[in-house]
Amino acid sequence: MGLGGTAKKLQKVTDMAEEVYTRLNDLRDQVVEMRETTQETKARVDRLEAESAEMRALLEALAEEEGIDVESVTAEAHISEAERSASVDGRAGGDEHSDGTSVDADK
Repeated sequence: MGLGGTAKKLQKVTDMAEEVYTRLNDLRDQVVEMRETTQETKARVDRLEAESAEMRALLEALAEEEGIDVESVTAEAHISEAERSASVDGRAGGDEHSDGTSVDADK
């Protein structure tokens, strides 16, 4: 092999190294951007959680003034949500007909 072949191989390796370097820099930029976005999102979530806690405290205070039992209302809401979720899950599983009767009743 002559010097020309070696030079071509060296040039090819150099080109590949430059491409890898460029990709690495792009990846580094993406990681930095993702880190910044994650930090911004965390700050936003923290702020929303604080606002939600403030609103809940206000609602509980208003409910107490009106004589509303917050715990029972919350429990009823959780039960209703669980029932709706179970109803949707049951229909998705195919265990019921559209009229709500059990598939097993047909057997």
